[in-house]
Amino acid sequence: MRGPALLAFLSFALASLALPPAASLARAEADPCRKQSVHGNRFVICKIDMTKTAVLVRWRGNSGKPFGSLGAVEREVVENGQKLVFVMNGGMYHEDLSPVGYHVENREKFKNANTRPGPGNFHLLPNGIFFVDGKRAGVMETRAFLRRNKRPQFATQSGPMLVINGKMHPKFRHNSQSRKVRNGVGVSRDGRTAYFVLSDEPVTFYAFAKVFQRHLKTPNALFLDGSVSQLASRTISRHGFRPVGPVIVGVQR
Repeated sequence: MRGPALLAFLSFALASLALPPAASLARAEADPCRKQSVHGNRFVICKIDMTKTAVLVRWRGNSGKPFGSLGAVEREVVENGQKLVFVMNGGMYHEDLSPVGYHVENREKFKNANTRPGPGNFHLLPNGIFFVDGKRAGVMETRAFLRRNKRPQFATQSGPMLVINGKMHPKFRHNSQSRKVRNGVGVSRDGRTAYFVLSDEPVTFYAFAKVFQRHLKTPNALFLDGSVSQLASRTISRHGFRPVGPVIVGVQR
């Protein structure tokens, strides 16, 4: 092989070496979670199509005991013969890992909504509820949700709300000095797309809420937790060392 033919062969070989395996490309394309830079901060954003992914809220595994970690959730998903899309810690919890607020699984209510005043982020009112009904999801301020008087298929309560009817929570300040790794959820107006977001670095509440309000344009968004925030998807792993209570799990339909 000489001349032009040799050059053509070498060019093809080098191009082939530069490409990742087809399987890797397929996995990357199938992962709805992406690392993104928004307004100068780093985030992992999972854009979940509710028609393709079944989104569940869980607290305890098949054993009846709290999962305690994302790894335990991932193992159970595999054992159940399902395909994991993503898993994220899904709300605040007590020392025994039980939910602080409203918690529903398969329309069975485990905890009533918590509307009492108190300290901490959960009680930085208004707080809210993330809920799922089949192929639709939603985020609502807690009292507005309770006025609906309907029990969803899955739900978890946390706080504070990040975005309320298109407006940022009134107590957030752009010059705040409180920076933490945070995670939350926002839902499109039609309920068919849910966005699960994890900051990849410490950020303020203001910067975090701005991702949902201005970048994702979700009319309502809810803070799930800070410091303990974790996420795992098909290609991204952000496991932490602290235990988790309620979790939000996406499995392929």
